[in-house]
Amino acid sequence: MWLINSTIGRKVVMSVTGMALILFLTFHMSMNLVALFSESGYNMICAFLGANWYAVVATLGLAGLAVIHIFYAFWLTMQNRKARGNSSYEVTEKPAKVEWASQNMLVLGIIIAVGLILHLYHFWYNMMFQELIDHNAIYNNPSPTDGIAWMEATFANPVNTVLYLIWFAAIWFHLTHGFWSALQTMGWNGKTWFCRWKIISIAYTTILMLGFAVVAIVFSF
Repeated sequence: MWLINSTIGRKVVMSVTGMALILFLTFHMSMNLVALFSESGYNMICAFLGANWYAVVATLGLAGLAVIHIFYAFWLTMQNRKARGNSSYEVTEKPAKVEWASQNMLVLGIIIAVGLILHLYHFWYNMMFQELIDHNAIYNNPSPTDGIAWMEATFANPVNTVLYLIWFAAIWFHLTHGFWSALQTMGWNGKTWFCRWKIISIAYTTILMLGFAVVAIVFSF
């Protein structure tokens, strides 16, 4: 199958899964912003997206997309290193036109993966997972559907706030390159739109990550 056996096919899989994850981040950020204006509204969304069957199915689907994206990212990286062979160990001058994010996508990916595990522990484990098993693992914790309380508890710790801001920064660097690169892989790379897509990618990613960062900073106080 060309999606597995060819480099272009693997890049297409990376692009499609990456764009799907960006759409999810957009929804997640929009949902988080509700917490700044209406605590009851945010908790209502958390209750709606709790351990209902459609939320569980969506969660499994997102997990599958993330695993595929990460797996293909490492696969492509290892293949690129294998193709370069011994030349990858030579000290060479970095190309001026190659972005820093492009040169460090593997490192950024590792930071993002570690941050994702931390995020899942703080929120998914304490909320949806606790609803699924139908009891709180730790007594005296907020209700699994009380999203506001969990955000307050998480960001009350300044260490968590700093770690999340580092995570958001890593995602920003990753997406500013990955967004337009995915569009380029899908064939939207004409001379006119190439620079436009790069500007749109940076602007969109900046708005997206600022939305997450603002919520974390506000709840840290």
